[in-house]
Amino acid sequence: MTPISPSLKDGEAKIAEIVYAKDQPEYLPLPVVKQRNGTVTSRWKLSWPERIKVLFRGSIYLQMLTFNMPLQPSSLSVEPPKISWIDCVHPLDGEKARAN
Repeated sequence: MTPISPSLKDGEAKIAEIVYAKDQPEYLPLPVVKQRNGTVTSRWKLSWPERIKVLFRGSIYLQMLTFNMPLQPSSLSVEPPKISWIDCVHPLDGEKARAN
């Protein structure tokens, strides 16, 4: 699995995209869109072999690093989430991103 831009259409809300672990070689860079309510959305692309495994096995595993802190709520979905692009946090100045 590879993390890809969470923007659902070409150029949509690119201004609101933030990349976690951008300069941390021990981690995979994770592009996300962060909303003012704290919701962080990432999107993942499955390789063809991974797609076949999911098709036949019907499951995906999720590992979360909690560093022994309380578990954060999480959600997996095959449907695009409803994102209020107006309420996205701008990565440079913390202002609301404007919809394209």
